[in-house]
Amino acid sequence: MPFFDIQKRLGLNIDRTMAIQSGEQPLKLPARCHAFEKEWIECAHGIGAIRAEKECKIEHDDLVECLLRQKTIKRMCTIQKQRDKLIKEGKYTPPPHHMGKEVPRP
Repeated sequence: MPFFDIQKRLGLNIDRTMAIQSGEQPLKLPARCHAFEKEWIECAHGIGAIRAEKECKIEHDDLVECLLRQKTIKRMCTIQKQRDKLIKEGKYTPPPHHMGKEVPRP
């Protein structure tokens, strides 16, 4: 046990906020994946881990995607590759503000 409990003095519980999305957050704002975690917990509550793996797979997959964003990142990479390909072929010209040639503001 630490001599000075800084978390308690500041009114923060960093250990809990890092472990569970639905815990009380430092700024009282809901966590990014709070809704997905809540759905998964409601589905898996009281049925056991083995049944929850099968019956709550959709909710669990949604939670994991929200936390890791693997599908989103993969999709963005595919979009950027297609955009670069179209630029190289000359079929697409990006707007000036995407090329760093923004109109100067007064």
